[in-house]
Amino acid sequence: MNKDFNSSIQERRSIYAITKESPVSDDRIQEIIEFAVKYTPSAFNSQSARVVVLLGQNHNKLWDITKETLRKIVPAENFSATEEKINSFRNGYGTVLFFEDKSIIEGLQKQFALYKDNFPVWSQQSSGMLQLVIWTSLENEGLGASLQHYNPLIDEEVKKEWNIPGNWKLIGQMPFGKPSAQPDEKQFQPLEDRVKIIK
Repeated sequence: MNKDFNSSIQERRSIYAITKESPVSDDRIQEIIEFAVKYTPSAFNSQSARVVVLLGQNHNKLWDITKETLRKIVPAENFSATEEKINSFRNGYGTVLFFEDKSIIEGLQKQFALYKDNFPVWSQQSSGMLQLVIWTSLENEGLGASLQHYNPLIDEEVKKEWNIPGNWKLIGQMPFGKPSAQPDEKQFQPLEDRVKIIK
């Protein structure tokens, strides 16, 4: 599915109603992810982003872990809404886990001490760009996705379950699947309050 850049950005939305179907193959999903990881920019070309894609039962397991973790925290009388939300993510086809390799960031902090405080910030900026590239690319292939943040609550169990290196920091989780409903119309704040052109 080929779209121009503006259309791709415009049509990317948070899609919560997803199913365990995919309009594209697992090989195509891998191709999308690998392309994004390779070409998304990073400060000092650090390439600190790390991605894990969970499909099938591994995808289900992630959201089971998340649900049981939250069950211990959320009051029982309020848990049904939480469970419904987590189940909506579990209903998807897969999940992209975004990590940053802390050892690379720490190495750059030592090498370029003058910028020490900036490297964690720049790492997050690069991760955000990667998330947008993957999110938009999935949208272009007919997959709906959203970005979730159950870290750090699930970090240790995720690392244990999938043998994730200790120096990888979990940044976000992106469940995706074939959309089963259209999102609500998006609301926008006035651009004149958000953009200033100075000539």
